[in-house]
Amino acid sequence: MARRKLVAGNWKMNGNRAALAELVLIAEAARAAPGVDVSIALPATLIAPAVALVPGFAFGGEDVHAAESGAHTGCLSAAMLAEAGASFTIVGHSERRADQGETSQDAWAKASAAHRHGLGVILCVGETDAERDAGRAARVVQAQIEKSVPDLATGDWLTLAYEPRWAIGTGRTPTLDEIGEVHAIARAKLRTLVGDAADGIRILYGGSVTGANATAILETEDVDGALVGGASLTAAKFVPIIEAA
Repeated sequence: MARRKLVAGNWKMNGNRAALAELVLIAEAARAAPGVDVSIALPATLIAPAVALVPGFAFGGEDVHAAESGAHTGCLSAAMLAEAGASFTIVGHSERRADQGETSQDAWAKASAAHRHGLGVILCVGETDAERDAGRAARVVQAQIEKSVPDLATGDWLTLAYEPRWAIGTGRTPTLDEIGEVHAIARAKLRTLVGDAADGIRILYGGSVTGANATAILETEDVDGALVGGASLTAAKFVPIIEAA
């Protein structure tokens, strides 16, 4: 089935109010590409001012806590993100898994909480370089999907993002064949979990996506868009990816 391309940015721990001027230019490019969905996950401190500056654009959180409220110092609930104006959140990002020790079960709980509060979810999966070198990339991704995807998930609110951990911020990317192979494996695994609904779930590729390689990646079978890190911080680098989509 036809799925609209999605180009999603992730600012990570970057940006300040002065940097929000880039979002005005990015939103202009998004309006010029009505056949493509564009969104950006921001540090929590920037969500509300971004929504005020560019109303109608899809801004999201970079993470969310699974609990509704409570003694979780420094964390944000899905209700808090929604109140700030977020329309989605990222969960299970490789940097959260590596730096904060988060598990696929954590990602499942966070995705479920976000959905309960009407937020879209970009759920990240991907292998390490050691896992790929050992020939375990497919098994790792399949296991992460099985443990992370909530029951009865649909493309109305869930997007999967394949991001090989060894390609994040390194300038290295898998070959197009490797990307296509894992995306096909991910699609097949989704079908075993949610049946025909899997055909409506977009699968993004994330990991050193640039304007130079975006067209080739986005033309690859089962690649429905991109999750973009560093290149999403400026319009000059992000807009060419939107145009490629």
